[in-house]
Amino acid sequence: MSSRYAEVYEHWKRDPVGYWGEAARDVSWFEPPHHVFDPEQGVYGRWFVGGSTNTCYNCVDRHVAAGRGKDPAIIFDSAMSGASRIFTFYDVLQEVTAVAAVLQNLGVTKGDRVVIYMPMVPEAVFSMLACARIGAVHSVVFGGFAAQELASRLDSARAKVVIAASCGLEPGRAVAYKPLVDAAIDLAETKPSHRLILQREQLRVDLRAEHGELDFAELVAAEREKKSEVACVPVLATDPLYILYTSGTTGKPKGVVRDNGGHMVALQWSIRNIYGLKPGDVSWTASDIGWVVGHSYIVYGPLLAGVTTVLFEGKPVGTPNAGTFWRVVEQYRVNVLFTAPTAFRAIRRDDPEGKFVSGRDLSSLRMLFLAGERADPETLHWAEALLRIPVVDHWWQTETGWAIVANPMGLEVFPVKHGSPTVPMPGFAVDVLDDGGKPLERGVLGNLAIRLPLPPGCLVTFWEADDRFRETCLEAFPGYYKTADAGLIDDDGYVFVMARTDDIINCAGHRLSTGALEEVCASHPDIAECAVVGVADAIKGQVPYGFLVLKNGVTRSESAIIQEVVDLVRERIGPVAAFRTAFILPKLPKTRSGKILRGTMRKIADGEVWTMPATIDDPATLDMVSRALQKPVYISADR
Repeated sequence: MSSRYAEVYEHWKRDPVGYWGEAARDVSWFEPPHHVFDPEQGVYGRWFVGGSTNTCYNCVDRHVAAGRGKDPAIIFDSAMSGASRIFTFYDVLQEVTAVAAVLQNLGVTKGDRVVIYMPMVPEAVFSMLACARIGAVHSVVFGGFAAQELASRLDSARAKVVIAASCGLEPGRAVAYKPLVDAAIDLAETKPSHRLILQREQLRVDLRAEHGELDFAELVAAEREKKSEVACVPVLATDPLYILYTSGTTGKPKGVVRDNGGHMVALQWSIRNIYGLKPGDVSWTASDIGWVVGHSYIVYGPLLAGVTTVLFEGKPVGTPNAGTFWRVVEQYRVNVLFTAPTAFRAIRRDDPEGKFVSGRDLSSLRMLFLAGERADPETLHWAEALLRIPVVDHWWQTETGWAIVANPMGLEVFPVKHGSPTVPMPGFAVDVLDDGGKPLERGVLGNLAIRLPLPPGCLVTFWEADDRFRETCLEAFPGYYKTADAGLIDDDGYVFVMARTDDIINCAGHRLSTGALEEVCASHPDIAECAVVGVADAIKGQVPYGFLVLKNGVTRSESAIIQEVVDLVRERIGPVAAFRTAFILPKLPKTRSGKILRGTMRKIADGEVWTMPATIDDPATLDMVSRALQKPVYISADR
């Protein structure tokens, strides 16, 4: 390819150290790195070794110092409460400094961990930045996650303080957060010294001083009134900025660790070169700060680059209708919108003809980016026809923190091939390997893997689990990071990501572990064994179906047992699992070695062509699956 992209990609391949050293000039350093890359440090090497910096300084202070204090930094819009406010960079500096002072007063210092369990409100972003300001490590947990899941994260991180809200808002109701926090702390071995609670008017709660419960807003207001000053604490580029636990895990959680230096360099590069954004532009990532997309492109990426970011509390439909996205784009003159394909499937379901776009001035919108799951061609076609702008699918993971493969709109615009997120970004050398690690020819489906070292911005390890990181991500294909995705690369160099190679369900952009769901199902006293598979869904991409085998002698109503299992998953994993459908089988399809044939079960459920596995123990079990799926599907009532 003779192009700007090819020139940049070849520059990186020819001199990766020089390339990322150049990119690091966009970061403000207290002390420049001694080494751009040191292969002897960390699990696979570390970026910007010896450099000293601060992420909050780069996101906020330096823009104020450069004279941009009056420019809008964060636009908050709540379709749930009707609240809205624009925070300038100076406003953000004042708020973040006040929160940082509160945390310091509670004894939080550099390296301490703070768990943030909040909805999409400005105070959540201020809390993230405040942790970064004082060198504390934050771990954001998606608001509404079940108490058991929150407890496991409190224990893993050994959290010193929890910052939570009294509630989150869903259409027509308030979801109480504090009882979940209380239950989590009761379950956890780690007992945080304090719980900072943001009282929301929709549901105020009683605070118990004897349990270290404090009013977030009162304490922050007091520090703001005193005009408390908290300097940015210098941290090493290799020090952790945050821990983000992958969703749906039970038992010992898997915490992705992101560093300070590489994270900033990668996000600044991506904002300009992938998303085509510049200071003063308005970016809206319609996601949640509980997920990596929210970390990278609601909070850190835009603010690092001096781009205005929209913080939205609401849904693509039902708040109040399928025109909410277009109202926000028009009202705030959004230039780039980034969301999950499931959001557009929901909008299309409620407004197939795009009537809500009529009369809206969307002339500011230059691009739509989709990620979080595979963007199906039908949704892409519909969005392109409706908006008449480039619709860009791109592929990345919680572990990578930014796009592995994308259409680099800031460099050049590639022709779209529906079903492909386009081409690898600098830093990512993507190969397709067979199960033995041998490279495959173009056009052949195999394991997608990334040559080591991973570029800046990717995870450096799992929290306090280097060996687990090696075993999970690096050992399958020596010299590579295993993405656990399957795909191919065509003759034009376009990457096609076809499916997960392990049993991960992508439900509305949320990655759910079938193992975690199965663990909960199997804990029911009447269940002997079970399997959970991801089945195609027109709105959510995939939803989990449960196949349950009862213990001998159980004579209770099957529908009652299924309802109890569904309720159990909702309690322990949370509503985000969207687990509402289950079937009772006499036995599960397995290989002779005992492996459950989940892949074949999924194909049957999705109506795909399948072949009888050569290693199946009892072929009749697949007929059992097929017959069960032909019965009236049991769907639990939402409640």
